[in-house]
Parts: sequence; C-alpha cells; structure tokens
Amino acid sequence: MENNKVQYSVNQTGRVMRTNRGLLKFILLNLITFGIYGLICMGNIASDINVIASRHDGRKTMSYYLLFFIVGPLTLEIGTLVWMHRICGRIGNELIRRGIDYSFGSSSFWLWNILGTLIIVGPFIFYHRFFKAMNLICADYNQND
Repeated sequence: MENNKVQYSVNQTGRVMRTNRGLLKFILLNLITFGIYGLICMGNIASDINVIASRHDGRKTMSYYLLFFIVGPLTLEIGTLVWMHRICGRIGNELIRRGIDYSFGSSSFWLWNILGTLIIVGPFIFYHRFFKAMNLICADYNQND
C-alpha cells in the first residue's frame, strides 16, 4: 500500500509550517464553519509570514484577528485593503529572497482580487495564487531553515 501522508521535515527552529493550503479546501471549510475556518487560516498565514520573514525584513504583520474584529470595521475596511497589500508584498519579497520562481506580490492583490471582481473569477484566482505562494514559502522554510 502506498502511504499518502504529507511528510514534514523539522527545521532548526522546531516549528513546522503548513504546506496544504488550497482554494477548494478554503471555500468548502469556510462554508461549513460559517467563516470560522477563513479567520483561522488567514490568522495562521499572518503568523507564519511573521515567523518566516521577520528576521530578514525586520517587519511584523498585524494579527488578522485584530484586523478583522477591530481595525477593519473602524476604518470601513480600508485597513483590510492596506493589510492585504502589505502581506502580499511581504510574501512576494520572501519569494524573491528565497529564490523561489513564482510571481506574486502586492500587484497580484490589486489586479486579481480588486480589479478581477469585474470578471467574477478574479478573487478565486487571487486566493489560489496567495495560498500557493504561502505553501511554497513554507515548504522552503521547512526544508532549509
């Protein structure tokens, strides 16, 4: 029998990052849990990018929970746009720093998630690319750090 379990290698920090994020899983679990899975998933992404990139770029991404419950509503969701712009930029910079050949960044957010709403499928393409970029970074982190 073939073993289909995802295998992780433990890096020097002892923390193993998730590499199994995906659009279909995100949509289905978000529907089943009435949005709770989406909150947890985005919170984990913010936490993961802080662990992976902060020691190199000296920045820290605000907690998604703080954004979702306080900053977003107080700023009429403008804070959410700024947060997404910044985290996408950090992910893009980390892809470049690690030498991962995948094009993603702040422009992906504005083109696919914002302007892409005009063609309806744009946000789906954005989140697919967003999760793939994070999976690539986390896999590289698990293997090399």
